[in-house]
Amino acid sequence: MKKTFFFKFIIIFFMVGSLYAQTRQIPLKDFFRNPDKTGYQMSPDGKYISYLAPWENRLNVFVQMMGEKDAVRVTSAKERDISGYFWKGNDRIVFLLDSGGDENYKLFSVDKDGNNSKLLTPAEKVKAEIVDDLEDIDNEMLISMNQRNPSVFDVYRINLATGELKQIAENPGNIINWITDHDGKLRMAIASDGVNNILMYRDNEDEPFREVLSTNFRDEISPLFFSFDNKYIYASSNLGRDKSAIVKFDIASGKEIETLYENSDVDVSGLSYSKKRKVLTYISYVKDKREMKFLDEITEKRYERLKNELNGYEIVISGANKNEDKFLVRTYSDRSLGAYYYYDESKNDFYKITDVSPWINENELSPQKPVQYTSRDGLTIHGYLTLPLGVEPKNLPVVINPHGGPWARDNWGYNPEIQFLANRGYAVLQMNFRGSTGFGKKFWEASFREWGLKMQDDITDGVKWLEDQGIADPKRVAIYGGSYGGYATLAGVTFTPDLYACAVDYVGVSNMFTFMKTIPPYWEPFRKMMYEMVGNPEKDSALFKSISPVFHTDKIKAPLFVAQGKNDPRVNINESDQMVKAMRDRGLEVEYLVKDNEGHGFRNEENRFDFYAGMEKFFAKHLKK
Repeated sequence: MKKTFFFKFIIIFFMVGSLYAQTRQIPLKDFFRNPDKTGYQMSPDGKYISYLAPWENRLNVFVQMMGEKDAVRVTSAKERDISGYFWKGNDRIVFLLDSGGDENYKLFSVDKDGNNSKLLTPAEKVKAEIVDDLEDIDNEMLISMNQRNPSVFDVYRINLATGELKQIAENPGNIINWITDHDGKLRMAIASDGVNNILMYRDNEDEPFREVLSTNFRDEISPLFFSFDNKYIYASSNLGRDKSAIVKFDIASGKEIETLYENSDVDVSGLSYSKKRKVLTYISYVKDKREMKFLDEITEKRYERLKNELNGYEIVISGANKNEDKFLVRTYSDRSLGAYYYYDESKNDFYKITDVSPWINENELSPQKPVQYTSRDGLTIHGYLTLPLGVEPKNLPVVINPHGGPWARDNWGYNPEIQFLANRGYAVLQMNFRGSTGFGKKFWEASFREWGLKMQDDITDGVKWLEDQGIADPKRVAIYGGSYGGYATLAGVTFTPDLYACAVDYVGVSNMFTFMKTIPPYWEPFRKMMYEMVGNPEKDSALFKSISPVFHTDKIKAPLFVAQGKNDPRVNINESDQMVKAMRDRGLEVEYLVKDNEGHGFRNEENRFDFYAGMEKFFAKHLKK
């Protein structure tokens, strides 16, 4: 199942006796510049590789023949980075671009030599998404678009050679996902009335969909893909359990028939397979780090071989040819964006292709350590603590960094924001507060109707934990977050005004009433669910007013820095405008950075430089002794 549902600072050196060596201040741009080369993919025949690399300060697609040095740039994006791309057959590249961060992605295609570029979905204010790339069918794909109705996505068969569109499924208004079988036939759909999800199925494309199973949104069976005979589905399911498990599901009876794997600590949602050999290969899940349970001996031996070559790094096979004997391998760690490698299994040929960011020296960066603490009402909160190198971990300035979502989670791995902060002398705490995904149904449900309340308490308790450990200087604690993390930032300085010395809000929600009114039209099927999870602006108006920071600016004591994209479709610019106005009307200190060509987060390199440079100065002003 393909889910299409979505960002961190001063010059301080600490010398504590001769035991702690001073670390070099790494230039800001080294953290936030575009990668040298990234996003490698392989053509189905294994003869070509492609990658994203900067051109005119934007990430564009390049193609080169395997084993050769010269590459051909095949796209010419100047306004925005290429949002995503993939091979369609051996001779053509398909890619996506939006305009100014509006997330209305248009679909393009181009030959591997850069010729015959074509805009396939020209309609304005329409979002295109990939349903199935139909890798075995030349010149055709299945896409979905909200062209007929901004709130819903219909499915189309598109001809890449001519651009011709043929609608093959009309959304009655409640379908939130479409699922194909291994033959590329549209066989399943997920419908929703906002609070109940309905699994729909048909034996072939000539039949209407019929209901298989209806569940409340709290109880979810998420189809991953069909069995190889197209009779059953594999899915991640939390039906009758707290932690999601990988199961085999009988569509005819609407029941689970086998549990492949479950974990008592975390949700399990990843399942991979070999299309050529038609076998399941491994199950993946995340505890402190990503873990794998192998289901196939060939795959397990392959990873063992790679681990012997790449000891000390996390390993992901990021691409393969159709014959599944040539592979692209990506490494990463908490201190490195890693590298790409080529592995020809049939010839036992293995070599590095490139480092992603060769200017980064991982030995100058800080380990990201998994930690946990207990909330005031007894929940275990998992997170990550990154400490600056070369200083004693006592009485440090700290940046608290709640993640966005909020129904997402922080993971272990390289994060340029976190490393930048640590390099500037800050300890950084990331916490998976209640509602963070991956920790089971009860932990997720504990966040319902708790924006600014118990969810915020979990963040506050993280600050107190750091202070109790002696790590944090209570007078030099800042909070910074994006999206929901931006809301948590505003809530932090509003509802716990004595806790933070300063704050940075990045595309954050300030007013629950206006936020609910300005969500994108294609979120409309989820409005009722949002009402249950967050609250209803009419029935819960007292709650909304109490948890909206914009109505409580009189409590704020800490200076604030706000950053916003003008074209943000998720958190409308009005959220930042009204917060800044309310503070300025009260004579409170607030800095405001708006980028006219950005949306929900800054993607253009020069805008990232401006944002982080502004934040660096802001933190230097308010956190240094």
